[in-house]
Amino acid sequence: MSTSIDDSQAVSGQVPRHVAIIMDGNNRWAKRRFMPGVAGHKAGVDAVRSVVETSMRHGVEVLTLFAFSSENWRRPQDEVRALMQLFVMALEREVRKLHRNNIRLQVMGDVTGFSPRLQTLIRDAEELTAQNSAMTLVIAANYGGQWDIAQAAQKIALDVQAGKLAAADINEQVFHRYTWLHELPPPDLLIRTGGEMRISNFMLWQTAYSEFYFSDAYWPDFKEDEYNKALAAFADRTRRFGRTDDQLEDVKQGV
Repeated sequence: MSTSIDDSQAVSGQVPRHVAIIMDGNNRWAKRRFMPGVAGHKAGVDAVRSVVETSMRHGVEVLTLFAFSSENWRRPQDEVRALMQLFVMALEREVRKLHRNNIRLQVMGDVTGFSPRLQTLIRDAEELTAQNSAMTLVIAANYGGQWDIAQAAQKIALDVQAGKLAAADINEQVFHRYTWLHELPPPDLLIRTGGEMRISNFMLWQTAYSEFYFSDAYWPDFKEDEYNKALAAFADRTRRFGRTDDQLEDVKQGV
């Protein structure tokens, strides 16, 4: 896949092909209810189901959810253990539902950092759903955007060293092929819940031309209505990709 932008992507009012979401606010949601933080993460699973279902109804092709960053290992060990247990439970309970709905599951990140059991569940889930075509659900786990770029650079260096690639041939398109999700369209819309306005090391390479949407809703409250607000805001955006408004008008008219 090339990172170049085709003319159809410059037309506003469309459903995004790829939506990426930073699911933030679980702990604060729980704290407001005088509950332990893990209760917020458990409540967030319902929001995941809602967003997956809504994405399917709208015709979104790819949905990427930032579940656990490479920096999240710094959190209290009790919370990390609870998150890992929740990840195991979600895979055990939800994968067959995804499969029945023709949804492909991919996990993006360094899965070698997880327990052997969790790695097996991830591998089995990806194999089971590999041929599904209704939508691709990507779970970013033990993932960081800087790590993604660094591991791509390392692979490129090894291929140059092995004589498989010439250094002079490295450009944006070549580099892109070494990053995660290179075979999928880049995110059209990046959503962050929880009221924070930063991307926290998420898909730094892939979101170069993404539209950003920040919601004040905590992730457990980000259900269909809140998601529809984000999709409506995207539909109102004008995506220029370096062009002028006059050029975009020509694109729309097929000039």
